[in-house]
Amino acid sequence: MKKIFPIITILIFLSLVGLIFFQFLWIKQSLKDKEYQLEQHLIIITAAAGNDLIEQKGNLSPFNTKKSNDALSPLNVFPLTITHKLSRDEIRATIKNAFNKHDDLKNILFEFAVTPTSMIGEQVQSERFSQVYQEAIKDTNNNKILVYSLESPSGSISEGVSQEELLVVVVPGIKNMILNQLWWMIASSILFTVLILSAFFITLRALLKQKKLSEIKSDFINNMTHEFKTPLATISLAVDALKNEKVVNDKAKMEYFSGIIKEENKRMNKQVETILQAAMLDKQQIQLNLKTFHAHDLINTAVNNMKLPVEEKQGKLEVNFEATNDLICADEVHFTNLVNNLLDNAVKYSKDNLVIRLCTMNAGNHFRIRIEDNGIGMNKETLHRIFEKFYRAHTGNIHNVKGFGLGLSYVKTIVSAHHGKIKAESTLGRGSCFTIDMPQKNAPAVVE
Repeated sequence: MKKIFPIITILIFLSLVGLIFFQFLWIKQSLKDKEYQLEQHLIIITAAAGNDLIEQKGNLSPFNTKKSNDALSPLNVFPLTITHKLSRDEIRATIKNAFNKHDDLKNILFEFAVTPTSMIGEQVQSERFSQVYQEAIKDTNNNKILVYSLESPSGSISEGVSQEELLVVVVPGIKNMILNQLWWMIASSILFTVLILSAFFITLRALLKQKKLSEIKSDFINNMTHEFKTPLATISLAVDALKNEKVVNDKAKMEYFSGIIKEENKRMNKQVETILQAAMLDKQQIQLNLKTFHAHDLINTAVNNMKLPVEEKQGKLEVNFEATNDLICADEVHFTNLVNNLLDNAVKYSKDNLVIRLCTMNAGNHFRIRIEDNGIGMNKETLHRIFEKFYRAHTGNIHNVKGFGLGLSYVKTIVSAHHGKIKAESTLGRGSCFTIDMPQKNAPAVVE
């Protein structure tokens, strides 16, 4: 798993990078193809409009010219020119009619000018061109400029012809136009790229989670084997001792070894019960028998259970009940167990001169319990994961502290089932502090 996981991650990452790269190239090429296609259409339209203007010019007599103050009227008199014979609106209508023959270009915006060749270099500054045209022709990167000769019968499109009269058509914002036409393709590409990246990160996260679960599972199996192996070995030795003739004839020794078997059997049953209880919690099958209790009474029960282990460690267990209202609605067994588990953890992960402080207080509408110790403490990673099932903080040797890593997971579940909150604080090497807030009931009224 350790070797396969990085390989899978690298392969998926390289595949994603390659996919995004080639998708980018495909979109870029599509934009170029679309621009070329649009350019060819504009060339055909400009040529068609130019030929129509030439034809109209030939059909008009010299006496049928449009006399107006139109901006397209030439500064100098050019006999039989387009600008002499047709007004601005007529020229625009001719060009527009050429655009209308292409369904996808009917609504396209354009500017135009009919100019002598001699003015091609001065056209931007000339007053004969509209302000829109002047601005459009400056930005040749985003605007398409097409020039068509209005002198030759066949016409020609170029960017430097020497004909006397030219039709100049400017289509502004051509790149924006192409992007608008292909927005769905670009948006779809971005959307699916985001989806693929999301799937990659979700998969990577799932793989990391499975990797952690695999490690936790291995630790759990090792711990469970160790926990069962010790009592089984002790029972086996006790059974062998009971077969000894000297022990059989000695009633005191018989009772001693029988007691060992009984205690070790209880210990194994307790371990099995812990695992079964964890399975029930996982399936959310636990049922609470909620009743109103004085929390101090239940806490005292847990404290009495832990006095012997604390004394064996030559430690101190300081209890301070400051809460004036200790009425809570709780399950007697589970509430006692969660306090017992927290105290047991404090003993397990203790150092020399163990001191455990348990205090209660009222915090708003909650009954608060604080259990503080001066044990080995936890680092930030361990503190973040202590309530995960089967997770155990490593302290050098995986078996130096007994347990399955289910205690704090059980505590978290029971506190949540009581609609309470639990918070853990710890400093490595200085100890830990657990704070539990349980909803409390109002104290009963005193009847005189």
